[in-house]
Amino acid sequence: MAENEEATESEGEDEAPKKKSRKPLLIGLVLALLLGGGGFYAVYSGMILAPQGEEMAAAEHETPGESLPPIAFVPIEPLVISLGPQASSRHLRFRAQLEVEPVHQEEVALLLPRVTDVLNSYLRAVDMRDLEDPSSLINLRAQMLRRIQLVTGEGRVRDLLIMEFVLN
Repeated sequence: MAENEEATESEGEDEAPKKKSRKPLLIGLVLALLLGGGGFYAVYSGMILAPQGEEMAAAEHETPGESLPPIAFVPIEPLVISLGPQASSRHLRFRAQLEVEPVHQEEVALLLPRVTDVLNSYLRAVDMRDLEDPSSLINLRAQMLRRIQLVTGEGRVRDLLIMEFVLN
């Protein structure tokens, strides 16, 4: 009977859950914080992942005003395009300028009659809903720029700047 009591007591001790140590968890947490802080400091101070010497020197001495490339603007004569009878407006007044490199300024100015023709043809063909919708101006501008670049040749015209786009 004494053996049965000892066996019962030993079974009761096995069933009680043992408390796990929190020491490894705390050590892991402290190490993670130290390594994270050390990694942050190394990147922030430039010890790792920093630009090379020439790039870093150029970045330090560069100011926003110095990096502008040479540009020139070629004005396009204002266009007045009559709209169809179904339009709520009667005319479209359009004025723009072309952004070009100075070396191509004369060449583009020589091709302005072709540019005007392309713009006239395109703007007459555009649906009235597109002309009246303010959000479609971005798409119209992109389409006109692409047509101008085809007429003038690749690399001559950088951008189309719309100065006036008024429906009367």
